[in-house]
Amino acid sequence: MIEPFQKKEEEFFIIEKWNNINSNIVAGFTTKNGGNSINDYYSLNCGFHVGDELSDVQNNRQQLADKLNFSIDNWVGAEQTHGIQIEKINEIHRGKGSLNYSSSFLHTDGLYTDKKNILLTLCFADCVPLYFFAPKLNMIGIAHAGWKGTVNGIAKEMIEKWKDEKIPLTEIHVVIGPSICKECYIVDNHVISKVNKWIDSTTNLPYKEITAGQYQLDLRKLNYTVLVKSGISPENISITKYCTSCDHNEFFSHRRDSGKTGRMLSFIGLKGD
Repeated sequence: MIEPFQKKEEEFFIIEKWNNINSNIVAGFTTKNGGNSINDYYSLNCGFHVGDELSDVQNNRQQLADKLNFSIDNWVGAEQTHGIQIEKINEIHRGKGSLNYSSSFLHTDGLYTDKKNILLTLCFADCVPLYFFAPKLNMIGIAHAGWKGTVNGIAKEMIEKWKDEKIPLTEIHVVIGPSICKECYIVDNHVISKVNKWIDSTTNLPYKEITAGQYQLDLRKLNYTVLVKSGISPENISITKYCTSCDHNEFFSHRRDSGKTGRMLSFIGLKGD
């Protein structure tokens, strides 16, 4: 499978295959490099909620807005709580969560819109970013899938929202973005018991027991399973090979950095008149 994320600047990767489909789409994932933050947040921390200086985060975001040529006044962000709440975004929401945490959408882990000149953004440091795109219908979306959001079906929830919007399943494309890999992600029986709700005799197990009660869990593979079970064709799903923990020169990692670290930003928007 061709790697969907291509590095364009020190600060970010883009989903190049989508950019080739529609030159107006801006979709990608930031690195930890090229910003203004210091110490544990060195240097392109985009998360307001991790203890970094507000002014540094604002400067980092403004720098990214300039690089993407996408006004920060048109960004939208969320207070992510590992749930499956998804909001449809319209023009009136522009600017919510762009330069502060308090104005973000509360208790929200997914965003979607069919409006142009809105950049949907979410923060990550190991969880799985899910990108959604219906090219012919100009619908875009993004979701934050940690293990709780994954097992509770946030990917399926987004698909259901789009079905309600009359988006045919065959038109929906999904990219599974940089996140922690199975070798770096060890979980216990409690998590696996929740994972098993998505597993049947036809499913390739997304986990492997390595010691008694300890498992390597492939969250990307599990999200792929959820998407397929929700009706998305495997041909319409792409999966990155980038690991936020292994690729330490590129990314922050909550697990690797023992919880004291910055956040990358996933983003997707359509430019237009």
